[in-house]
Amino acid sequence: MLVIRLFRVGKKKQPSFKIVVCDKRNPPKRGNFVEEVGFYNPLTKEKVLRKERIEHWLKFGAQPSDSVYNLLIQEKILSGKKRPVYIKQKPKQEAEKEVKKERIVDT
Repeated sequence: MLVIRLFRVGKKKQPSFKIVVCDKRNPPKRGNFVEEVGFYNPLTKEKVLRKERIEHWLKFGAQPSDSVYNLLIQEKILSGKKRPVYIKQKPKQEAEKEVKKERIVDT
């Protein structure tokens, strides 16, 4: 299965990302990816997306990651709602109550 995902490049504390198409089972380590379809720099907010190639790979069944999906919606290549990228954590009090309940059940 093909995935459109971010591939980090750049120096320490200066991230920039290539947007690449790669196999889901093999991460794009050391440049092993099918095709580079864009570039994103979060520090300068610079985005370069090759719309035709992204649409081509989406037609062939490539699935964008959550972050890339949100970028594509922002650039109006796809339509829909943005996906939540971060998992919302429960407040500490609720988490502690659940842990206590689990301990009571275990004993």
